[in-house]
Amino acid sequence: MPDDETQTQTLNRGGAARTPAGPPPPQLSGAAEAPAPWLLRLIAVGLVLAALNLRPAITSLGALLEEVREGLHMSGSVAGVLTSVPPLCFAVFGVMAPRLARRFGAGAVVCAGMVAIAAGLVIRPYIGSTAGFLAASALALMGIAVSNILMPVIVKRWFPDRVGTMTGLYSMALALGTALAAAVTVPLTGAMGGDWQSGLAVWAGLAALAVLPWIVLVRDRTPAPGQPAPARSGAASGPSASVSGRAAGASGQASASGPAEAPALRITRSRTAWGLACFFGLQATAAYITMGWMPQIFRDAGVSAGTAGVLLAVTMAMGVPLAFVIPRVAARLKQQGPIVVVLGLCGLIGYGGLYLAPAAGAWAWALLLGVANCAFPLALTMIGMRTRTGAGVVRLSAFAQSTGYLLSIPGPLLVGVLYQHSGGWGLPIALMAGLMIPQMVAGVLAGRDRTIEDEC
Repeated sequence: MPDDETQTQTLNRGGAARTPAGPPPPQLSGAAEAPAPWLLRLIAVGLVLAALNLRPAITSLGALLEEVREGLHMSGSVAGVLTSVPPLCFAVFGVMAPRLARRFGAGAVVCAGMVAIAAGLVIRPYIGSTAGFLAASALALMGIAVSNILMPVIVKRWFPDRVGTMTGLYSMALALGTALAAAVTVPLTGAMGGDWQSGLAVWAGLAALAVLPWIVLVRDRTPAPGQPAPARSGAASGPSASVSGRAAGASGQASASGPAEAPALRITRSRTAWGLACFFGLQATAAYITMGWMPQIFRDAGVSAGTAGVLLAVTMAMGVPLAFVIPRVAARLKQQGPIVVVLGLCGLIGYGGLYLAPAAGAWAWALLLGVANCAFPLALTMIGMRTRTGAGVVRLSAFAQSTGYLLSIPGPLLVGVLYQHSGGWGLPIALMAGLMIPQMVAGVLAGRDRTIEDEC
């Protein structure tokens, strides 16, 4: 059964970054193929801080959605559009991430993404109009989108022998940031005099902090795994420049030995890639409906605003331990279908309870839906497991996430429309539960023991 080490050996067959070229540079410690330990520690810190910022823009808004609607005079349908903006931005801007990474370097793109998140979060509460709020939200979500795509690429680039562990680490940090924003946004808003604008803007500070570790990698032009190195006009500079040169040399060797793998990979021919894209899209639909609307469901059932925010935090917090455990378990299984089914059944039970007794069993439903939402780290893990080459993981990450987020756009919007026109939560919850079935089917298909390179 595959583990992190066997995955790494397989994935590195076509990866350029593992082959040394020339003598070990001074930045490397010990073996020539290993970057300096301090650099790896800094990148690990950067991954954690970046992951902490990939959801607060969304869950902080979900906790204060009623106040934002009143403050900006939004209808239910317009609020549904607002909750659909995240997957739309992830689909549109996520497609750009691989090209930007090839031109500027993955570290520089993630650094710019953190800057965009900070700027969008500090601007949007004070812009004073629905259109401006949407535009500033889109700026923050653009930064989240490119970082979403590049997280697996950076893990494969810098931690090829610890893919499962590092995926679990940043998935856990992502879940922690999601839960933290859901739990403390309402109390923070109360502490600041009940001003929802300040309650939303405060999260810009966390994004600004996340910029700092990535500044070191702004000048790193190391290509993503399996990608050709860009033309360079002189010696590289920066703390990881020597690693970049070594990877570029390896890319040159790969080109000399045969044609590059990336152009030959036609990912749209892969059933596994489509299955993973659909699975990713359906789990994203459930996640953004939950983050955008679950506090409102509980509030309409008679739960206080503060408690509703804590319930959302409980749902998101389930991902903190499980996001670390699930990737490691999944990496040791040949097929991930059983995990997909267990998570889907938890979602069905949670939605059923939310329909029948939303207030009475609120804590149980929040826990079950939190387990179901852990389909996200499972999908990220399968991106790495369903590829055999470095080029494959870049293409599959961009395809599955961008296509998946595109598929998830109608869900939150449809929930808002159904809520406004039906006057209750019966139909929206039935929709959420119904989507669990195709999610399980797509996940079982994506979890089969095969790689996209065998199908393209």
